[in-house]
Amino acid sequence: MSHNTPLSPRPLHHLSDVQRRVLTTSQLREHGVTASVAAERSRAGGPWQQILPGVHLLHPGPATSEERLLAALLYTASRGQGADGASPGGDSEPHGEAMITGLAALALHHFSSAPPLASLDRIDVLVPRTRRLRATGFVRFVRAGTLPGPQYVAGVPTAPVARALADAVARLTDAVLVRRLLTESVRHGHCEATAVVAELHSARLLSRPHVVDAVDALLAEGRAIAEGRLYDMIRGHHLPEPVWNVELRLPGGPALGGVDAYWREQAVAVEIDTRAPRQDEEVWRGGFGRKREHLERLGIAVVRVTPKQLRETPEEQAAVVRTALIAAADREPASYVVVLPR
Repeated sequence: MSHNTPLSPRPLHHLSDVQRRVLTTSQLREHGVTASVAAERSRAGGPWQQILPGVHLLHPGPATSEERLLAALLYTASRGQGADGASPGGDSEPHGEAMITGLAALALHHFSSAPPLASLDRIDVLVPRTRRLRATGFVRFVRAGTLPGPQYVAGVPTAPVARALADAVARLTDAVLVRRLLTESVRHGHCEATAVVAELHSARLLSRPHVVDAVDALLAEGRAIAEGRLYDMIRGHHLPEPVWNVELRLPGGPALGGVDAYWREQAVAVEIDTRAPRQDEEVWRGGFGRKREHLERLGIAVVRVTPKQLRETPEEQAAVVRTALIAAADREPASYVVVLPR
């Protein structure tokens, strides 16, 4: 068989261009190329090269970013998947359940703060904790007890942004880069701040000083964006103008807490819930619940909205607020409270 002999017996027209250029030893065997022939072609100076153990690049010269990503996934799927190293699903699902994470995933998600794919020395692959895999070449593994559902970016199974951020931050010590990545995630609408902090909390990264500082900036960025969406929602849906960002107090008494919007005459308050679960979920939500119960005992209706709701369903949230304002006419008058700028 010469170097120009076409692969057989299975044609390659069902594969994408990059899939035709990166194949495992097992896949080559399915196309009529024995392991010995693949090894011969992949010798130094040959037309092919072995980019990772059992994974061949079917051209000389450097691999492209797409080829490195596919090679990493194929290598991961081929390890321990069967007696011949074949992955379940063949060409239709060559990567199994693995997905790209970390900085490589953020680059796929088009983060301007992430280094370009071509400059990365390592590609992180997220796999189940039960997989026995060792890092090799440019492939590095991140293990998880439960894998998130992948998002397909340019056909590549990729970890969701919040998870990819946590996996990237776990290996970063550059405080400036960590801060840029976290703030970009909410500024450009990739995900909500609370989702990022939840992943950082699960990864036990919130005790690192440079991460704590970055999270503070992240939450501030997330709150500012959410407040802007709240303004747009109220004005865009022609709701009465409230007083903005105020603190409520009993006359001569303690503070009742701050709210993001308040209608004095109707005694209706809106609070954006941007806090992140740095501690037990029930404890975190319990604090908000107690505050809401206290205000409602005073006759103040409290509408809670999340940044995600403001982004995805502003019309529904406006309807909830409008309903609360209309219903005020049927409620008992609320207790008098002092309204102060926050």
